[in-house]
Amino acid sequence: MGMSVTISAATDLDAEQILKLQYLCYQGEAELYGDYSIAPLTQTLAELRAELGAGCVLVARLGDEVVGSVRGTAGPGGTAVISGMIVHPRMQRHGLGGRLLAAVEARLAAEGATRYRLATGHRNEGNLRLYRKWGYVQVASEQVTRKLTLVTMEKEPRDRGAESAPGAAGAALAASR
Repeated sequence: MGMSVTISAATDLDAEQILKLQYLCYQGEAELYGDYSIAPLTQTLAELRAELGAGCVLVARLGDEVVGSVRGTAGPGGTAVISGMIVHPRMQRHGLGGRLLAAVEARLAAEGATRYRLATGHRNEGNLRLYRKWGYVQVASEQVTRKLTLVTMEKEPRDRGAESAPGAAGAALAASR
């Protein structure tokens, strides 16, 4: 019988696994833009541990292995910033990214968030497709380098008590256990 993936708050004990997974997951992003000096590939363990204490960091586990993670911070005016969403390559395209997104949105809503903002590279079609599926729309773009334009996307839930994507309420409920 197979194991199921669980989503829970990250702890300091997860930091090394998150950092290794982040390094693995951002290789493709670095290749897309020809830049291996991007922040997720140069972040230190100490910097990641500081993030664990400063905001909402969730992990997806398959047994003892961290196979996904996402970070979020509630901000002023009810706008939360979501960042660092990663899913192990072997676990991609199975709904785990959507589950992580729903879970972090639910946690941030409990902290008063009424709008969610995130950014991704303009060439990352997989991310753009996922975020659009979950109700995010492009609100801005900024050319960071000659090769990279960051696309900023936002979402305002239709009903503050439920997310707009199918199955999000169940995923958020399961993640809060």
